[in-house]
Amino acid sequence: MLARYDLIGFIPVRDLARAEQFYVNTLSLTAKGNDGFALVLNANGNMIRVVAIPDAQPAPYTILGWEVPDIAAAAAELAAAGVAPKLYSFFQQDAAGIWTAPDGSKVLWFEDPDGNLLSLSQHGGVAA
Repeated sequence: MLARYDLIGFIPVRDLARAEQFYVNTLSLTAKGNDGFALVLNANGNMIRVVAIPDAQPAPYTILGWEVPDIAAAAAELAAAGVAPKLYSFFQQDAAGIWTAPDGSKVLWFEDPDGNLLSLSQHGGVAA
């Protein structure tokens, strides 16, 4: 039923100006508007609304991610922009912070300034 409609992602943040610095200046997403309640971003044709919620608390799981063709190159770009990977004691991650799943998929996690967990992933041979 909803498959024919565009998807919109939502990210709760406490500080909209700080989030705009990160998502636009650091991650290079395109800002389409900011009405003081939400920052509207274009992420490769997908809308993301970064919503100002004064008491927002980050979830302990990934809330938004990007599938990339070369995770090592994308991880290097994030590192060059000053974004540190999120490291976990229960995963074996490489020096760049990339974890390789048993099926060969690769994931790198990182946080926005509000502590929201974001990810990069590379899924070799797995159809979407």
